[in-house]
Amino acid sequence: MEKATLGNGDKLTAGPVAPENEEATEAWSGVLFDRFVQYRHLVVEGLTAFGDIAMSAHPPEPGDRVLDIGCGFGDTTQQLAALVGPDGEAVGIDVAEPFIEASIEEARKAGVGNVDFLAGDVQVMDLPGRFDYAFSRMGVMFFANPVQALRNVRGALKPGGRLIAVVWRRKLDNEWVHRTEKVVDRYLEEPDETDEPTCGPGPFSMENADTVSEQLQIAGFEAPTFTRCDLEMKIGEDLDDAVQFNMAIGPAGELIRLAGEEAEKIRPKLEREIREALADLDGDDGVRAPASTWIVSATTAAG
Repeated sequence: MEKATLGNGDKLTAGPVAPENEEATEAWSGVLFDRFVQYRHLVVEGLTAFGDIAMSAHPPEPGDRVLDIGCGFGDTTQQLAALVGPDGEAVGIDVAEPFIEASIEEARKAGVGNVDFLAGDVQVMDLPGRFDYAFSRMGVMFFANPVQALRNVRGALKPGGRLIAVVWRRKLDNEWVHRTEKVVDRYLEEPDETDEPTCGPGPFSMENADTVSEQLQIAGFEAPTFTRCDLEMKIGEDLDDAVQFNMAIGPAGELIRLAGEEAEKIRPKLEREIREALADLDGDDGVRAPASTWIVSATTAAG
């Protein structure tokens, strides 16, 4: 990856990307970034509540230097910067340069000075210095080699440092995702060959607490804990919005995108059946559905 020039002339230095993560990087830097911009009103609003609870339960200390993994638009990085205060620093990292460019610009507009943003693959990049605390809100599920990525994060944490991550629990515990995927699976199969890049292992790759606990311990972390966090999440301003959101983002959206023309041929049928599947979630304040995550915590050895 080459250096990217921001509109103000600053240089955004992009770190290396593991070969096995290049396809996901292409997806997150292109079509998925565009879709997250389009549906930011649902994605950020919905996920912010989970991040708030995780930060409240496991806050960084004032003056800490914190790492934000998979920072997206950088809203979590700004939150962390506020928690550590002017004597601390928050560093946001994302593999997709468009997200980092957006993060830099938004932090600048907000006047947040104790932040920095880097583009790169946390699985393989040299992380900048030592950190007291690492955080991720839905940003650690897409590594092709999660143990390598977690080991790299652990190596960047000081003795006694903490990792806090919010990850999705099972699709079965996120019924709105499961319902939509069941509709799409009735009609479409992932093609053997496609020019469309995939998003990597997928958002539910860390749904199993036992598996992730083992990954953390292999990576050198200690005392992993998993706290279930269930909240209601808005998935559409109305049913039309919810249908288009679910057809653009998530497992169903990924399959529709990869299927290409085959999916477009039956789009009206998919829209109709997904609308029926989500209809009971429609209410006076939009379409809202139960959503379920793990709040994961782990530490490095104290000395």
